[in-house]
Amino acid sequence: MGKRAKSGIKRTKSSRKRNKRNLAAKQSIKKALKSAEKAIAAKASDVKDLINQAVSVIDKAVERGIIHQNKAARKKSRLMVKLTK
Repeated sequence: MGKRAKSGIKRTKSSRKRNKRNLAAKQSIKKALKSAEKAIAAKASDVKDLINQAVSVIDKAVERGIIHQNKAARKKSRLMVKLTK
């Protein structure tokens, strides 16, 4: 029983840590997308920079395995469609 209890505790700790890291990354994606979309709507001068930053944040999340590659492609595609409209 001792070994299983210790491994269960460790598993819980590590999953909570991973959960916090993943949530933080997902929130940064949302913030980057919102700021880029607001800049597009306001026709700001720094739209390209904000879009590049959002794409970079999304790509980093894919590299870390936080979001799926197809989801990232969909988010980037929708952002570009908003830019062209």
